[in-house]
Amino acid sequence: MRLVADIVRGVEVNKALNILQHNSKEAAGRLEKLLRSAIANWEQKNQGKNIEEETLVVSEIKVNQAGMLKRISAAPQGRAHRIRKRSNHTTIIVDSKK
Repeated sequence: MRLVADIVRGVEVNKALNILQHNSKEAAGRLEKLLRSAIANWEQKNQGKNIEEETLVVSEIKVNQAGMLKRISAAPQGRAHRIRKRSNHTTIIVDSKK
């Protein structure tokens, strides 16, 4: 997730959406959905402003570690291997360029 977030950080919103649509990583689809939500939130909070007139930029992206699901996978001779299913918390801040 951090690899894709580094590509999009500081980029104009339309260009960032284009980058995420054409990126082959799984995290790109999730970040695209999150970015669309951030844009919709910006529109909701700034109802007097027009989105075409403003230059929206992805000003900040933070990807932090979240909880981990611990599972067990069967191994030879009655042993077990631990599988750690990791997740993360992602924060996107969209702001108009001054």
